[in-house]
Amino acid sequence: MKLGKVIGTVVPATVHAGLDGVPMLWVQPLTKTQQPVGRPVICADSTRMAGPGELIYYESSREAALALNPWFVPVDDAIVGIVDGVHLPQGEAVAHAAPPSAGSDRAPRTGPRRRRARAQGKRR
Repeated sequence: MKLGKVIGTVVPATVHAGLDGVPMLWVQPLTKTQQPVGRPVICADSTRMAGPGELIYYESSREAALALNPWFVPVDDAIVGIVDGVHLPQGEAVAHAAPPSAGSDRAPRTGPRRRRARAQGKRR
């Protein structure tokens, strides 16, 4: 799995039949210390919950094609989770997920309810 930060959204002109309704996000790959590395990539969002500014982890190649339903759709990268925080081996917290934006009526997405909703494929 790879660490990245969503830096934007992509609106494709045409999509493969298996990718209808799957959000496409522009992701900047990061090191474990959250420094940008390489060029940004386009990821299919299998969680359907990530948004700009969020820290995510993603898969590439065959694993990316397996992350979506139906399997083996033509994608190179797919978001498989949202990162709540990154902790280095020394125990020092590097970063935490950003709190909801000002004026947001949505509660922070944390804890077992979020994991249960993701497992059931529900969007909160």
